[in-house]
Amino acid sequence: VQLQASGGGLVQAGGSLRLSCAASGRTFSNSVKGWFRQAPGKEREFVACISWNTRDTYYVNSMKGRFTISRDNAKNTVYLQMNSLKPEDTAVYYCARRPPGGTYYSANGYDYWGQGTQVTVSS
Repeated sequence: VQLQASGGGLVQAGGSLRLSCAASGRTFSNSVKGWFRQAPGKEREFVACISWNTRDTYYVNSMKGRFTISRDNAKNTVYLQMNSLKPEDTAVYYCARRPPGGTYYSANGYDYWGQGTQVTVSS
């Protein structure tokens, strides 16, 4: 499985970005897709994830109401719509895949990762 993240960039505080993550190669129809981020000098942290059938979504509390995760299984693509961006959202954002079940917010359970896309929010 190859995951290709895109859509990052430079945006002013209060602005929006939509990240995309396209999967290619061997794809798993029942996989959970997630987004993580890593700011300079900080550990990688969970952002959001979505179940294969889109029924279940999970967000870190600080991003609820601002970020929305979605997926289009026909396109093998997962999205992260980010609104009301803040300077503290500046980070490299990674998409990842994991099998269903387990601890969804733990990076350890994700077995395939994209290369990351930089999001920079200016004040």
